Amino acid sequence: MSGAGGTAVASVSSAPPEQEEGVTWWYRWLCRLSGVLGAVSCAISGLFTCITVHPLNIAAGVWMILNAFVLLLCEAPFCCQFIEFANMVAAKVDQLRSWQKAVFYCGMAVVPIVISLTLTTLLGNAIAFATGVLYGLSALGKKGDAISYARIQQQKQQADEEKLTDTLEGEL
Repeated sequence: MSGAGGTAVASVSSAPPEQEEGVTWWYRWLCRLSGVLGAVSCAISGLFTCITVHPLNIAAGVWMILNAFVLLLCEAPFCCQFIEFANMVAAKVDQLRSWQKAVFYCGMAVVPIVISLTLTTLLGNAIAFATGVLYGLSALGKKGDAISYARIQQQKQQADEEKLTDTLEGEL
C-alpha cells in the first residue's frame, strides 16, 4: 500500500512547480510563514471561541480549528508528518495556481466570521485571510518598470499618429 502511495507522490512532484511565475523566493517563504502563523492564530482563537454555550460560536470555533489543520497541512506538511497523506496533499496544493490558493484560503477564513461575527473570530482569521491576500497578490505578478511602460506608451502613440496620418492623407 505504501508503494502505491509513494508512486503517486513521485508522479505528482515530478511536474514542474507552479511557483515559477516570477515570484521571488522570499515572497514564497513569506506566504508560507503567514500560512503557518494563520494556522496558529486560527487554532488558538478557535479554542477560545469553542468555550461558550452558544452553538454558533462552537461551530465557528470548530471551523477555525479545521482551518488551522488545513493550513498546516497545505503550508507546512512537516508539522503533520504522522498523517500518511500529508505529503501528497501538500504536493497537490503546490500544483495549484496562486489565485486558486488565494480564493481557497480567503474563503476558509470568511466562513467562521459569517457563522459568528465576534472579535475572536475576526482576529483569529485575520492572518489566515492575509495569507490568501498574499497569494492573490502573487497571482497578479510583478509590477512593470517605468521604462517598459514608457516604451509601450510611445509605441501606442506612434501607432495612433500613423492612423491619424493615414486618415488625413486619405481625405486629401
